Amino acid sequence: MAVEPRARGGGFGPLLQPTFALLWGATVIGNIGSFMRDVASAWLVTEAAAGPAAVALIQAAATLPVFLLAIPAGVLADILDRRKFLLAVQLLLAAVSLSLMLLAQAGLASVAALAGLTFLGGIGAALMAPTWQAIVPELVPPRDTRDAVALNSLGINIARAIGPAAGGLLLASFGAAATYAADVASYVVVIAALLLWRRAKRAEDPLDERFAGAFRAGLRYARASRELHVVLLRAALFFLLASAVWALLPLVARQLLGGDASYYGLLLGAVGAGAILGAMVLPWLRARLDIDGVLLASALLTAAVMALLAFAPPRALAPAVLVLLGMAWIAALTGLNGTAQAILPNWVRGRALAVYLTVFNGAMTAGSLLWGAVAEALGVPWTLWVAALALAASALVLRRIPLPRGEADLTPSNHWPEPLLAAPVAQDRGPVLVLIEYRVAPAARGAFLAAIHRLSAARRRDGAYGWGVAEDAADPALMVEWFMVESWAEHLRQHRRVARADADLQAELHRFHTGPEAPRVRHFLASQSILRPG
Repeated sequence: MAVEPRARGGGFGPLLQPTFALLWGATVIGNIGSFMRDVASAWLVTEAAAGPAAVALIQAAATLPVFLLAIPAGVLADILDRRKFLLAVQLLLAAVSLSLMLLAQAGLASVAALAGLTFLGGIGAALMAPTWQAIVPELVPPRDTRDAVALNSLGINIARAIGPAAGGLLLASFGAAATYAADVASYVVVIAALLLWRRAKRAEDPLDERFAGAFRAGLRYARASRELHVVLLRAALFFLLASAVWALLPLVARQLLGGDASYYGLLLGAVGAGAILGAMVLPWLRARLDIDGVLLASALLTAAVMALLAFAPPRALAPAVLVLLGMAWIAALTGLNGTAQAILPNWVRGRALAVYLTVFNGAMTAGSLLWGAVAEALGVPWTLWVAALALAASALVLRRIPLPRGEADLTPSNHWPEPLLAAPVAQDRGPVLVLIEYRVAPAARGAFLAAIHRLSAARRRDGAYGWGVAEDAADPALMVEWFMVESWAEHLRQHRRVARADADLQAELHRFHTGPEAPRVRHFLASQSILRPG
Protein backbone atom coordinates (compact mmCIF):
# COMPACT_ATOMS: atom_id res chain seq x y z
CA MET A 1 0.00 0.00 0.00
CA ALA A 2 1.39 3.41 -0.95
CA VAL A 3 2.23 5.73 1.90
CA GLU A 4 0.89 9.25 1.61
CA PRO A 5 3.72 11.84 1.61
CA ARG A 6 4.10 13.61 4.90
CA ALA A 7 2.78 17.17 4.97
CA ARG A 8 5.19 20.04 5.45
CA GLY A 9 5.59 20.70 9.17
CA GLY A 10 4.74 17.12 10.16
CA GLY A 11 1.69 16.74 12.35
CA PHE A 12 1.62 20.52 12.88
CA GLY A 13 1.66 21.30 9.16
CA PRO A 14 -1.94 22.66 9.11
CA LEU A 15 -0.85 25.46 11.47
CA LEU A 16 1.24 26.82 8.60
CA GLN A 17 -2.07 27.73 6.93
CA PRO A 18 -2.89 31.21 8.36
CA THR A 19 -6.67 30.87 8.35
CA PHE A 20 -6.61 27.44 9.96
CA ALA A 21 -4.14 28.67 12.59
CA LEU A 22 -6.33 31.72 13.33
CA LEU A 23 -9.54 29.70 13.73
CA TRP A 24 -7.77 26.89 15.59
CA GLY A 25 -6.32 29.31 18.15
CA ALA A 26 -9.65 31.10 18.59
CA THR A 27 -11.42 27.77 19.04
CA VAL A 28 -8.98 26.73 21.76
CA ILE A 29 -9.74 29.99 23.61
CA GLY A 30 -13.48 29.51 23.09
CA ASN A 31 -13.33 25.96 24.42
CA ILE A 32 -11.36 27.09 27.45
CA GLY A 33 -14.21 29.48 28.21
CA SER A 34 -16.78 26.72 27.70
CA PHE A 35 -15.01 24.40 30.15
CA MET A 36 -14.85 27.23 32.68
CA ARG A 37 -18.59 27.75 32.30
CA ASP A 38 -19.28 24.03 32.72
CA VAL A 39 -17.24 23.89 35.93
CA ALA A 40 -19.22 26.77 37.37
CA SER A 41 -22.58 25.26 36.41
CA ALA A 42 -21.73 21.78 37.71
CA TRP A 43 -20.50 23.17 41.02
CA LEU A 44 -23.48 25.48 41.50
CA VAL A 45 -25.77 22.46 41.09
CA THR A 46 -23.94 20.56 43.83
CA GLU A 47 -24.59 23.54 46.11
CA ALA A 48 -28.23 23.90 45.11
CA ALA A 49 -29.13 20.19 45.13
CA ALA A 50 -26.50 17.64 46.05
CA GLY A 51 -28.40 14.56 44.78
CA PRO A 52 -26.83 12.50 41.96
CA ALA A 53 -29.91 12.85 39.72
CA ALA A 54 -29.73 16.67 39.79
CA VAL A 55 -26.01 16.64 39.02
CA ALA A 56 -26.48 14.18 36.16
CA LEU A 57 -29.35 16.34 34.84
CA ILE A 58 -26.90 19.11 33.92
CA GLN A 59 -24.78 16.67 31.93
CA ALA A 60 -27.92 15.42 30.17
CA ALA A 61 -29.10 18.98 29.44
CA ALA A 62 -25.78 19.69 27.72
CA THR A 63 -25.80 16.59 25.52
CA LEU A 64 -29.51 16.05 24.77
CA PRO A 65 -29.75 18.93 22.22
CA VAL A 66 -26.85 17.48 20.25
CA PHE A 67 -28.67 14.15 20.19
CA LEU A 68 -31.85 15.85 18.94
CA LEU A 69 -30.38 18.42 16.54
CA ALA A 70 -27.07 17.12 15.24
CA ILE A 71 -28.52 15.67 12.02
CA PRO A 72 -30.47 18.84 11.06
CA ALA A 73 -27.32 20.79 11.97
CA GLY A 74 -25.28 18.56 9.67
CA VAL A 75 -27.70 19.31 6.83
CA LEU A 76 -27.33 23.05 7.49
CA ALA A 77 -23.54 22.63 7.51
CA ASP A 78 -23.74 21.22 3.98
CA ILE A 79 -26.15 23.78 2.46
CA LEU A 80 -25.58 27.14 4.23
CA ASP A 81 -22.73 29.66 4.25
CA ARG A 82 -20.69 28.09 7.04
CA ARG A 83 -19.00 31.29 8.18
CA LYS A 84 -22.27 33.19 8.67
CA PHE A 85 -23.85 30.18 10.33
CA LEU A 86 -20.98 29.88 12.81
CA LEU A 87 -21.19 33.59 13.61
CA ALA A 88 -24.90 33.29 14.44
CA VAL A 89 -24.28 30.31 16.70
CA GLN A 90 -21.45 32.06 18.55
CA LEU A 91 -23.75 35.01 19.27
CA LEU A 92 -26.33 32.59 20.70
CA LEU A 93 -23.73 30.95 22.96
CA ALA A 94 -22.44 34.32 24.14
CA ALA A 95 -26.01 35.31 25.08
CA VAL A 96 -26.40 32.08 27.11
CA SER A 97 -23.21 32.74 29.08
CA LEU A 98 -24.18 36.37 29.62
CA SER A 99 -27.52 35.22 31.06
CA LEU A 100 -25.74 32.78 33.39
CA MET A 101 -23.43 35.57 34.54
CA LEU A 102 -26.36 37.88 35.37
CA LEU A 103 -28.25 35.12 37.21
CA ALA A 104 -25.17 34.17 39.25
CA GLN A 105 -24.54 37.81 40.11
CA ALA A 106 -28.13 38.18 41.32
CA GLY A 107 -28.04 34.90 43.26
CA LEU A 108 -30.85 33.40 41.15
CA ALA A 109 -28.99 30.44 39.64
CA SER A 110 -31.46 27.68 40.53
CA VAL A 111 -31.24 24.12 39.25
CA ALA A 112 -34.06 24.80 36.79
CA ALA A 113 -32.38 27.95 35.46
CA LEU A 114 -29.01 26.21 35.14
CA ALA A 115 -30.55 23.23 33.36
CA GLY A 116 -32.55 25.45 30.99
CA LEU A 117 -29.61 27.63 30.01
CA THR A 118 -27.34 24.61 29.75
CA PHE A 119 -29.91 23.15 27.35
CA LEU A 120 -29.78 26.34 25.24
CA GLY A 121 -25.99 26.15 25.25
CA GLY A 122 -26.31 22.54 24.11
CA ILE A 123 -28.46 23.72 21.19
CA GLY A 124 -25.65 26.04 20.17
CA ALA A 125 -23.11 23.24 20.48
CA ALA A 126 -25.36 20.96 18.41
CA LEU A 127 -25.60 23.51 15.62
CA MET A 128 -21.89 24.28 15.68
CA ALA A 129 -20.17 20.89 15.93
CA PRO A 130 -20.84 19.45 12.42
CA THR A 131 -19.97 22.78 10.81
CA TRP A 132 -16.62 23.10 12.62
CA GLN A 133 -15.70 19.62 11.42
CA ALA A 134 -16.95 20.21 7.87
CA ILE A 135 -14.87 23.40 7.30
CA VAL A 136 -11.55 21.61 7.78
CA PRO A 137 -11.16 20.66 4.07
CA GLU A 138 -11.72 24.34 3.19
CA LEU A 139 -8.85 25.52 5.37
CA VAL A 140 -6.05 23.08 4.55
CA PRO A 141 -4.84 21.16 1.47
CA PRO A 142 -6.03 17.55 1.18
CA ARG A 143 -2.76 16.06 2.42
CA ASP A 144 -3.12 18.01 5.69
CA THR A 145 -6.73 16.98 6.42
CA ARG A 146 -5.96 14.11 8.80
CA ASP A 147 -3.44 16.20 10.73
CA ALA A 148 -5.96 19.06 10.93
CA VAL A 149 -8.58 16.71 12.42
CA ALA A 150 -6.00 15.50 14.95
CA LEU A 151 -5.05 19.10 15.81
CA ASN A 152 -8.72 19.91 16.43
CA SER A 153 -8.88 17.06 18.93
CA LEU A 154 -5.62 18.24 20.49
CA GLY A 155 -7.00 21.77 20.77
CA ILE A 156 -10.09 20.54 22.61
CA ASN A 157 -7.91 18.72 25.08
CA ILE A 158 -5.56 21.66 25.57
CA ALA A 159 -8.70 23.56 26.52
CA ARG A 160 -9.78 20.66 28.73
CA ALA A 161 -6.43 20.84 30.53
CA ILE A 162 -6.53 24.61 31.06
CA GLY A 163 -10.24 25.49 31.23
CA PRO A 164 -11.44 23.42 34.19
CA ALA A 165 -8.43 24.29 36.34
CA ALA A 166 -8.74 28.00 35.48
CA GLY A 167 -12.50 27.84 35.99
CA GLY A 168 -12.13 26.18 39.38
CA LEU A 169 -9.59 28.80 40.44
CA LEU A 170 -11.80 31.67 39.27
CA LEU A 171 -14.84 30.08 40.89
CA ALA A 172 -13.08 29.65 44.24
CA SER A 173 -11.49 33.13 44.16
CA PHE A 174 -14.12 35.40 42.60
CA GLY A 175 -17.35 33.41 42.29
CA ALA A 176 -19.51 32.03 39.51
CA ALA A 177 -20.36 35.39 37.92
CA ALA A 178 -16.69 36.12 37.19
CA THR A 179 -16.26 32.63 35.73
CA TYR A 180 -19.19 33.13 33.38
CA ALA A 181 -17.85 36.56 32.43
CA ALA A 182 -14.57 34.96 31.33
CA ASP A 183 -16.58 32.64 29.08
CA VAL A 184 -18.39 35.62 27.51
CA ALA A 185 -15.00 37.20 26.76
CA SER A 186 -13.85 34.00 25.01
CA TYR A 187 -16.76 34.25 22.57
CA VAL A 188 -15.62 37.74 21.60
CA VAL A 189 -12.31 36.21 20.48
CA VAL A 190 -14.02 33.52 18.39
CA ILE A 191 -16.40 36.01 16.75
CA ALA A 192 -13.47 38.28 15.87
CA ALA A 193 -11.62 35.37 14.24
CA LEU A 194 -14.68 34.42 12.17
CA LEU A 195 -15.03 38.02 11.01
CA LEU A 196 -11.38 37.96 9.87
CA TRP A 197 -11.93 34.76 7.86
CA ARG A 198 -12.49 35.82 4.25
CA ARG A 199 -14.31 32.75 3.00
CA ALA A 200 -14.52 32.49 -0.78
CA LYS A 201 -18.05 32.64 -2.07
CA ARG A 202 -19.18 29.46 -3.78
CA ALA A 203 -20.71 29.84 -7.22
CA GLU A 204 -24.41 29.13 -7.54
CA ASP A 205 -25.08 25.58 -8.66
CA PRO A 206 -28.48 24.54 -10.05
CA LEU A 207 -27.99 21.19 -8.29
CA ASP A 208 -27.54 22.73 -4.84
CA GLU A 209 -29.56 20.74 -2.32
CA ARG A 210 -32.44 22.05 -0.26
CA PHE A 211 -32.94 21.18 3.38
CA ALA A 212 -35.59 18.47 3.05
CA GLY A 213 -33.87 16.67 0.18
CA ALA A 214 -30.45 16.93 1.81
CA PHE A 215 -31.90 15.58 5.05
CA ARG A 216 -33.36 12.55 3.26
CA ALA A 217 -30.14 11.96 1.33
CA GLY A 218 -28.12 11.99 4.56
CA LEU A 219 -30.44 9.50 6.22
CA ARG A 220 -30.39 7.24 3.15
CA TYR A 221 -26.60 7.22 3.24
CA ALA A 222 -26.54 6.42 6.96
CA ARG A 223 -29.04 3.57 6.49
CA ALA A 224 -27.08 2.03 3.60
CA SER A 225 -23.52 2.30 4.97
CA ARG A 226 -22.67 -0.87 6.86
CA GLU A 227 -19.22 0.54 7.72
CA LEU A 228 -20.87 3.51 9.40
CA HIS A 229 -23.18 1.14 11.30
CA VAL A 230 -20.17 -0.61 12.83
CA VAL A 231 -18.64 2.70 13.95
CA LEU A 232 -21.96 3.82 15.46
CA LEU A 233 -22.45 0.55 17.34
CA ARG A 234 -18.96 0.64 18.82
CA ALA A 235 -19.31 4.32 19.75
CA ALA A 236 -22.76 3.93 21.30
CA LEU A 237 -21.75 1.15 23.67
CA PHE A 238 -18.43 2.71 24.67
CA PHE A 239 -19.85 6.15 25.45
CA LEU A 240 -23.02 4.83 27.11
CA LEU A 241 -20.96 2.91 29.66
CA ALA A 242 -18.02 5.31 29.98
CA SER A 243 -20.36 8.27 30.58
CA ALA A 244 -20.73 7.18 34.22
CA VAL A 245 -17.41 8.74 35.17
CA TRP A 246 -18.36 12.10 33.61
CA ALA A 247 -21.88 12.19 35.07
CA LEU A 248 -20.68 11.39 38.60
CA LEU A 249 -17.29 13.16 38.69
CA PRO A 250 -18.61 16.25 40.56
CA LEU A 251 -19.91 13.93 43.29
CA VAL A 252 -16.68 11.94 43.30
CA ALA A 253 -14.78 15.19 43.88
CA ARG A 254 -17.14 16.54 46.52
CA GLN A 255 -18.39 13.45 48.40
CA LEU A 256 -15.82 10.70 47.92
CA LEU A 257 -12.71 12.86 47.88
CA GLY A 258 -13.89 15.81 49.99
CA GLY A 259 -12.68 18.45 47.53
CA ASP A 260 -13.86 21.97 46.78
CA ALA A 261 -14.51 23.75 43.48
CA SER A 262 -10.83 24.34 42.74
CA TYR A 263 -10.09 20.65 43.36
CA TYR A 264 -12.87 19.63 40.97
CA GLY A 265 -11.32 21.93 38.36
CA LEU A 266 -7.96 20.31 39.06
CA LEU A 267 -9.43 16.87 38.38
CA LEU A 268 -10.89 18.01 35.06
CA GLY A 269 -7.61 19.66 34.21
CA ALA A 270 -5.85 16.36 34.91
CA VAL A 271 -8.16 14.69 32.37
CA GLY A 272 -7.17 17.31 29.80
CA ALA A 273 -3.48 16.91 30.60
CA GLY A 274 -3.86 13.17 30.19
CA ALA A 275 -5.53 13.70 26.82
CA ILE A 276 -2.60 15.82 25.62
CA LEU A 277 -0.17 13.16 26.82
CA GLY A 278 -2.32 10.50 25.18
CA ALA A 279 -2.25 12.40 21.86
CA MET A 280 1.55 12.32 21.99
CA VAL A 281 1.62 8.60 22.81
CA LEU A 282 -0.96 7.61 20.20
CA PRO A 283 1.44 7.41 17.20
CA TRP A 284 3.62 4.99 19.17
CA LEU A 285 0.56 3.00 20.23
CA ARG A 286 -0.91 2.83 16.71
CA ALA A 287 2.40 1.50 15.39
CA ARG A 288 1.94 -1.50 17.68
CA LEU A 289 -1.85 -1.99 17.78
CA ASP A 290 -4.59 -1.79 15.20
CA ILE A 291 -7.59 0.46 15.84
CA ASP A 292 -9.50 -2.36 17.54
CA GLY A 293 -6.59 -2.95 19.90
CA VAL A 294 -6.44 0.75 20.71
CA LEU A 295 -10.16 0.81 21.54
CA LEU A 296 -9.88 -2.30 23.69
CA ALA A 297 -7.00 -0.76 25.65
CA SER A 298 -8.97 2.49 26.03
CA ALA A 299 -12.05 0.72 27.38
CA LEU A 300 -10.10 -1.42 29.83
CA LEU A 301 -8.14 1.59 31.10
CA THR A 302 -11.33 3.65 31.51
CA ALA A 303 -12.93 0.77 33.43
CA ALA A 304 -9.87 0.54 35.67
CA VAL A 305 -10.06 4.28 36.41
CA MET A 306 -13.74 4.02 37.41
CA ALA A 307 -12.94 1.09 39.69
CA LEU A 308 -10.10 3.03 41.34
CA LEU A 309 -12.30 6.09 41.91
CA ALA A 310 -14.91 3.86 43.56
CA PHE A 311 -12.31 3.10 46.25
CA ALA A 312 -11.99 6.87 47.01
CA PRO A 313 -8.22 7.12 46.52
CA PRO A 314 -6.19 9.75 48.44
CA ARG A 315 -6.84 13.26 47.16
CA ALA A 316 -3.22 13.63 46.09
CA LEU A 317 -3.43 10.46 43.97
CA ALA A 318 -6.77 11.10 42.27
CA PRO A 319 -5.41 13.62 39.70
CA ALA A 320 -2.90 11.00 38.51
CA VAL A 321 -5.76 8.53 38.09
CA LEU A 322 -7.67 11.11 36.04
CA VAL A 323 -4.61 11.59 33.81
CA LEU A 324 -5.04 7.94 32.82
CA LEU A 325 -8.71 8.61 32.05
CA GLY A 326 -7.70 11.46 29.74
CA MET A 327 -5.27 9.22 27.89
CA ALA A 328 -7.91 6.53 27.42
CA TRP A 329 -10.59 9.04 26.41
CA ILE A 330 -8.53 10.75 23.69
CA ALA A 331 -7.50 7.38 22.25
CA ALA A 332 -11.12 6.23 21.98
CA LEU A 333 -12.44 9.58 20.78
CA THR A 334 -9.86 10.11 18.04
CA GLY A 335 -9.99 6.45 17.03
CA LEU A 336 -13.74 6.43 16.51
CA ASN A 337 -13.93 9.93 15.02
CA GLY A 338 -10.96 9.29 12.74
CA THR A 339 -12.53 6.05 11.49
CA ALA A 340 -15.81 7.87 10.79
CA GLN A 341 -13.92 10.58 8.86
CA ALA A 342 -12.01 7.96 6.85
CA ILE A 343 -15.10 6.12 5.59
CA LEU A 344 -17.13 9.21 4.56
CA PRO A 345 -17.12 10.96 1.14
CA ASN A 346 -17.03 14.75 1.16
CA TRP A 347 -20.53 15.26 -0.26
CA VAL A 348 -22.22 13.79 2.84
CA ARG A 349 -19.50 14.41 5.43
CA GLY A 350 -21.38 17.01 7.50
CA ARG A 351 -24.57 14.95 7.64
CA ALA A 352 -22.92 11.62 8.35
CA LEU A 353 -20.68 13.13 11.03
CA ALA A 354 -23.84 14.59 12.50
CA VAL A 355 -25.27 11.06 12.73
CA TYR A 356 -22.10 10.04 14.57
CA LEU A 357 -22.45 13.04 16.90
CA THR A 358 -26.10 12.13 17.47
CA VAL A 359 -25.12 8.66 18.60
CA PHE A 360 -22.24 9.99 20.71
CA ASN A 361 -24.35 12.55 22.52
CA GLY A 362 -27.37 10.28 22.72
CA ALA A 363 -25.21 7.68 24.46
CA MET A 364 -23.77 10.33 26.78
CA THR A 365 -27.26 11.68 27.56
CA ALA A 366 -28.80 8.28 28.18
CA GLY A 367 -25.76 7.23 30.19
CA SER A 368 -25.89 10.35 32.36
CA LEU A 369 -29.55 9.77 33.22
CA LEU A 370 -29.03 6.03 33.68
CA TRP A 371 -26.02 6.32 35.98
CA GLY A 372 -27.58 9.18 37.92
CA ALA A 373 -30.61 6.98 38.65
CA VAL A 374 -28.43 3.99 39.52
CA ALA A 375 -26.36 6.16 41.87
CA GLU A 376 -29.54 7.29 43.63
CA ALA A 377 -30.33 3.63 44.33
CA LEU A 378 -26.87 2.10 44.89
CA GLY A 379 -24.63 5.05 45.74
CA VAL A 380 -21.73 6.47 43.75
CA PRO A 381 -19.07 3.79 44.50
CA TRP A 382 -21.25 0.81 43.54
CA THR A 383 -22.42 2.62 40.40
CA LEU A 384 -18.84 3.15 39.27
CA TRP A 385 -18.14 -0.53 39.86
CA VAL A 386 -21.16 -1.64 37.80
CA ALA A 387 -20.23 0.69 34.93
CA ALA A 388 -16.60 -0.46 35.00
CA LEU A 389 -17.50 -4.14 34.79
CA ALA A 390 -20.02 -3.53 31.99
CA LEU A 391 -17.52 -1.47 29.98
CA ALA A 392 -14.77 -4.08 30.28
CA ALA A 393 -17.11 -6.93 29.32
CA SER A 394 -18.55 -5.08 26.31
CA ALA A 395 -15.08 -4.16 25.05
CA LEU A 396 -14.04 -7.82 25.02
CA VAL A 397 -17.23 -8.87 23.21
CA LEU A 398 -17.02 -6.09 20.59
CA ARG A 399 -13.59 -7.27 19.48
CA ARG A 400 -15.64 -9.68 17.34
CA ILE A 401 -17.01 -6.71 15.33
CA PRO A 402 -13.89 -5.01 13.93
CA LEU A 403 -13.93 -1.39 12.85
CA PRO A 404 -13.52 -0.61 9.11
CA ARG A 405 -10.04 0.40 8.02
CA GLY A 406 -11.18 3.30 5.80
CA GLU A 407 -8.75 2.58 2.97
CA ALA A 408 -11.17 2.94 0.02
CA ASP A 409 -10.71 5.82 -2.44
CA LEU A 410 -13.82 7.98 -1.90
CA THR A 411 -12.96 10.84 -4.25
CA PRO A 412 -15.57 11.33 -7.02
CA SER A 413 -14.86 9.30 -10.15
CA ASN A 414 -16.99 11.45 -12.50
CA HIS A 415 -17.05 8.51 -14.92
CA TRP A 416 -20.78 8.39 -15.62
CA PRO A 417 -21.74 10.05 -18.93
CA GLU A 418 -24.54 12.59 -18.98
CA PRO A 419 -27.93 10.95 -19.63
CA LEU A 420 -29.29 11.23 -23.17
CA LEU A 421 -32.51 13.28 -23.29
CA ALA A 422 -35.13 13.80 -25.96
CA ALA A 423 -36.07 17.11 -24.31
CA PRO A 424 -35.00 19.07 -21.20
CA VAL A 425 -36.29 17.57 -17.94
CA ALA A 426 -37.48 19.64 -14.97
CA GLN A 427 -35.17 19.01 -12.05
CA ASP A 428 -37.98 18.34 -9.59
CA ARG A 429 -39.59 15.76 -11.85
CA GLY A 430 -39.60 12.22 -10.52
CA PRO A 431 -39.34 9.60 -9.38
CA VAL A 432 -36.76 8.29 -11.84
CA LEU A 433 -36.36 4.61 -12.69
CA VAL A 434 -32.89 3.68 -13.98
CA LEU A 435 -32.41 0.38 -15.84
CA ILE A 436 -29.00 -1.08 -16.75
CA GLU A 437 -29.04 -4.12 -19.04
CA TYR A 438 -26.28 -6.75 -18.99
CA ARG A 439 -25.84 -9.89 -21.03
CA VAL A 440 -24.28 -12.55 -18.77
CA ALA A 441 -23.10 -16.03 -19.76
CA PRO A 442 -24.82 -18.82 -17.75
CA ALA A 443 -21.49 -19.98 -16.29
CA ALA A 444 -20.79 -16.51 -14.87
CA ARG A 445 -24.27 -15.93 -13.47
CA GLY A 446 -23.43 -16.70 -9.80
CA ALA A 447 -20.31 -14.53 -9.76
CA PHE A 448 -22.21 -11.70 -11.50
CA LEU A 449 -25.02 -11.75 -8.92
CA ALA A 450 -22.52 -11.73 -6.06
CA ALA A 451 -20.75 -8.71 -7.56
CA ILE A 452 -23.91 -6.77 -8.34
CA HIS A 453 -25.27 -7.25 -4.81
CA ARG A 454 -22.06 -5.68 -3.48
CA LEU A 455 -22.87 -2.69 -5.68
CA SER A 456 -26.39 -2.32 -4.25
CA ALA A 457 -25.14 -0.64 -1.06
CA ALA A 458 -23.25 1.94 -3.12
CA ARG A 459 -26.36 2.73 -5.18
CA ARG A 460 -28.37 3.30 -1.99
CA ARG A 461 -25.65 5.40 -0.36
CA ASP A 462 -25.46 7.68 -3.40
CA GLY A 463 -29.21 8.35 -3.60
CA ALA A 464 -31.28 5.32 -4.65
CA TYR A 465 -34.23 4.44 -2.41
CA GLY A 466 -35.05 1.15 -4.13
CA TRP A 467 -32.83 -1.38 -5.88
CA GLY A 468 -33.12 -4.81 -7.47
CA VAL A 469 -31.92 -7.15 -10.20
CA ALA A 470 -34.14 -9.17 -12.54
CA GLU A 471 -33.86 -11.47 -15.55
CA ASP A 472 -35.80 -11.57 -18.80
CA ALA A 473 -38.18 -14.56 -18.69
CA ALA A 474 -37.79 -15.03 -22.46
CA ASP A 475 -34.01 -14.52 -22.47
CA PRO A 476 -32.38 -15.53 -19.12
CA ALA A 477 -28.97 -14.23 -20.25
CA LEU A 478 -30.42 -10.70 -20.15
CA MET A 479 -30.05 -9.34 -16.61
CA VAL A 480 -31.44 -5.94 -15.61
CA GLU A 481 -30.30 -3.89 -12.64
CA TRP A 482 -32.89 -1.31 -11.59
CA PHE A 483 -32.99 1.43 -8.97
CA MET A 484 -35.27 4.33 -8.10
CA VAL A 485 -34.24 7.93 -7.38
CA GLU A 486 -36.66 10.52 -6.02
CA SER A 487 -36.08 13.22 -8.68
CA TRP A 488 -34.12 14.04 -11.81
CA ALA A 489 -31.94 16.50 -9.88
CA GLU A 490 -31.12 13.83 -7.29
CA HIS A 491 -30.10 11.45 -10.08
CA LEU A 492 -27.76 14.09 -11.52
CA ARG A 493 -26.28 14.52 -8.05
CA GLN A 494 -25.90 10.75 -7.94
CA HIS A 495 -23.67 11.03 -11.03
CA ARG A 496 -21.37 13.36 -9.08
CA ARG A 497 -21.29 11.22 -5.93
CA VAL A 498 -19.98 7.93 -7.33
CA ALA A 499 -16.63 7.29 -5.64
CA ARG A 500 -13.62 5.78 -7.38
CA ALA A 501 -13.87 2.69 -5.19
CA ASP A 502 -17.45 2.16 -6.40
CA ALA A 503 -16.38 2.89 -9.98
CA ASP A 504 -13.86 0.04 -9.68
CA LEU A 505 -16.69 -2.24 -8.54
CA GLN A 506 -18.80 -1.17 -11.52
CA ALA A 507 -15.86 -1.87 -13.84
CA GLU A 508 -15.58 -5.34 -12.33
CA LEU A 509 -19.28 -5.85 -12.99
CA HIS A 510 -18.94 -4.79 -16.62
CA ARG A 511 -16.39 -7.55 -17.21
CA PHE A 512 -19.25 -10.05 -16.92
CA HIS A 513 -21.09 -8.35 -19.79
CA THR A 514 -20.80 -10.28 -23.05
CA GLY A 515 -22.78 -8.00 -25.38
CA PRO A 516 -21.16 -6.34 -28.42
CA GLU A 517 -21.66 -2.88 -26.87
CA ALA A 518 -21.49 -1.44 -23.36
CA PRO A 519 -24.39 -2.25 -20.99
CA ARG A 520 -27.43 -0.27 -22.03
CA VAL A 521 -28.62 2.40 -19.56
CA ARG A 522 -32.19 3.71 -19.74
CA HIS A 523 -33.96 6.37 -17.66
CA PHE A 524 -37.71 6.37 -17.08
CA LEU A 525 -39.59 9.32 -15.61
CA ALA A 526 -42.94 9.06 -13.88
CA SER A 527 -45.59 10.03 -16.39
CA GLN A 528 -46.93 13.51 -15.79
CA SER A 529 -50.41 12.31 -16.79
CA ILE A 530 -50.23 9.85 -13.88
CA LEU A 531 -48.93 12.52 -11.52
CA ARG A 532 -51.77 14.87 -12.50
CA PRO A 533 -54.72 12.68 -13.55
CA GLY A 534 -57.47 14.23 -15.59
